[in-house]
Amino acid sequence: MDKNHPKINFGKTGVLIINLGTPDSTSWWDIRKYLKEFLSDRRVIEVNPVIWQIILNLFILTFRPSKTAHAYKQIWRNESNESPLLYFTKNQTAKLNNLIGNEKIIVDFAMRYGNPSIKSKLNILRDRGCENIIVLPLYPQYAAATTATVCDEVYRSLMKMRWQPSLQIIPHYESEPSYIDALINSIERKIKEINWKPDLIISSYHGIPKSYFDKGDPYHCYCHKTTRLMKEKFKKVDIQTTFQSRFGPQEWLTPYTDKTLETLPEKGIKNLLVICPGFASDCVETLEEINIQGRESFIEKGGENFDLIPCLNDNADHINLFKKLISKYL
Repeated sequence: MDKNHPKINFGKTGVLIINLGTPDSTSWWDIRKYLKEFLSDRRVIEVNPVIWQIILNLFILTFRPSKTAHAYKQIWRNESNESPLLYFTKNQTAKLNNLIGNEKIIVDFAMRYGNPSIKSKLNILRDRGCENIIVLPLYPQYAAATTATVCDEVYRSLMKMRWQPSLQIIPHYESEPSYIDALINSIERKIKEINWKPDLIISSYHGIPKSYFDKGDPYHCYCHKTTRLMKEKFKKVDIQTTFQSRFGPQEWLTPYTDKTLETLPEKGIKNLLVICPGFASDCVETLEEINIQGRESFIEKGGENFDLIPCLNDNADHINLFKKLISKYL
């Protein structure tokens, strides 16, 4: 070999798990930066981009960051100065690395929005000699605004590489038996912890505008499929599907989680558990929107007992699920 030839690392496989993302801090500017990237994604907001950028920059990014910062401050992990989503994604990566990582397999993580970016981590894996890269988007139920936008960013990053690695993107896993079993186990664990019997379990998924569903997005069906499979295996308490986190004036997937929580007590549902199967890690949508805001509205309307079943986070069931999904491509 020519002694002047640059050293090239090779022969390795990279495993990149990708979550939604998180602000770097709870400061107004960091929240604004994160929201701007997220809400500028054409997959997330499907309206005229010129008009939307005017609305986004003149109105939303002026007022929204303060409200969002308040939500993040209530759930921020001050001991490590990071969001719960970042904390759990780091732990998931470390535990998965302990299971499958070796000198030939490198496990890492990235965020679709915010840091660390997909582009930066793909470049790092390539430079470390990863000729093959396996990407696991942490969205059990496919949607264009989640899984597809991860794929978009991965492809954009590869387009700028002269020497591209081979690529495998793991598809949605809403009906994977190990995933359903992990959800059921999390329900069983919570019921053993509490000293009351739930009247109902709400299975709350992040919503999307109904217009996206009307255009053919399969997300709604995948969410209902996950709930149906949970109900088939867990028959002690009824499970009902709802959708949370709607944004803007248009109609989103229904029934809405917040409206449902407000009306359940008058229907005799006084003891409630909520699970959020679409979130791989607890985050502002589960810890603040559901466990703080949702709890308050349910109790204010006459509810007596309320608890949130944690996301699968970094528990052993979840890490073993990741291993099973990834092993097919190793």
